[in-house]
Parts: sequence; structure tokens; C-alpha cells
Amino acid sequence: MASVLLIEDDASVREGLELALRRQAHTVHTAESGELGLEKLRVFQPDIVVLDLMLPGIDGFETCRRIRSAGEVPIIMLTARSDDFDIVAGLEAGADDYVTKPIEPRVLDARIRAVLRRAASEKPANDDDTGERHGHLVIDRAGLVVTKNGEPVSLTPTELKLLLELSRTPGRVYSRQQILSAVWDHDYLGDSRLVDACVQRLRAKIEDVPAKPEHVQTVRGFGYRFGRS
Repeated sequence: MASVLLIEDDASVREGLELALRRQAHTVHTAESGELGLEKLRVFQPDIVVLDLMLPGIDGFETCRRIRSAGEVPIIMLTARSDDFDIVAGLEAGADDYVTKPIEPRVLDARIRAVLRRAASEKPANDDDTGERHGHLVIDRAGLVVTKNGEPVSLTPTELKLLLELSRTPGRVYSRQQILSAVWDHDYLGDSRLVDACVQRLRAKIEDVPAKPEHVQTVRGFGYRFGRS
């Protein structure tokens, strides 16, 4: 199904998840530290990374930042705590989703498949769309290329999906739950922190002044909208 890099220092958790994911037809590479995980990332080039936040040496937050700076491979983080600080910090470091411990393998497998569906759904289409211009931002839906001031913007599959969904109907207000359903493919009442953290990362890449966004605008008490050009 997918090539998974699992970075987890707890041997029992690592071995249990590896076995469970292999039973779901995934190819699994494992690492017990952030340093080893970064090495294996370069060698195996996995489809997705499952990353524990509480790692010895280079912790999960720094490992996440380094993985994200190296490319757009999706990241699902594992956390033993549901504290807002840990979750938000992990999402801000570049994670696409998270699962709290104790981990139910079926839940993790479902999240992996959802992330991979998201990436697959953003394959280029064959049409003559030349791109939508929104000020200095151009969104080419056909080629799945986003440029700002003529320069390409590097977006993860999640960030791209979020931008495409919001910009499809400028001016329309989307609730966080609507965005979760459309972007994360969550079929339950999900965590709005996923949306807020991804919006923050997206703004940092496409807005001239992220603190005063022109494109991805907050509608207080409800959600977000894409500003009209």
C-alpha cells in the first residue's frame, strides 16, 4: 500500500506498530531515534513518516522541522500526551496529522490512508487552465503549481489541498469542521487545531504579511475564507 518510515524509540511500541502496519500491506522501515530516522529518510524516500514526539537526542519536534525543511513528505506525529502545547507545537513544526497514545493500529492505518488519498487526489489534471490570479499569487489548478511574485511556492499536499479548497470559492466562509472534512478526510468531529496550524503554515508561504493576511482570512467565531481579488 505505502512505504512508511516509523520513528519511535520505544521498542515494544515500534515493533507492535510495525507488525500491525505490515499486516495492512504497508512497507515499513523503522528507526529508534531522530538521527537514524533522518538518515533512513534520505535512503528510502518513504511515502509518509510516522514520528514519535518524545525521542532521545534530536527530539520529535526538531526531527519534524528537519524532515519538513527537506521536502513535502507527509508526517503523522505520535504523542503520549493530549496537551495543547505538544500538539500545536508538533503541527506548527510541520506535521500533517497526529495520533495520541495508546495507539489503536486501525486508527493509525486510517489516518495514513487518508493522508495518502489527499496526496493522490492532487495529481495534475489534463486541461487548459492557465491559472487563477489573486494579486501576486497565481494558482494553477491544472498543473498544481502555486507561484508568488513569479516564484514557485513549495507546499505540502495538505497545504496545497487547503489552498485549493478555500480558493475554489473566494468570499465563501468555511467552518473549521467543513475544512477538516474536505481536507483531512476525517469522518468524525475532528480537532480544529489541525486547521489552525495548517493555516498558519500556509500564510507564512503565500501572504506578504502573514499577520495581516489578504488571502486566507479569519472569520472570528466561525472559520476561514479566501479573500476576493
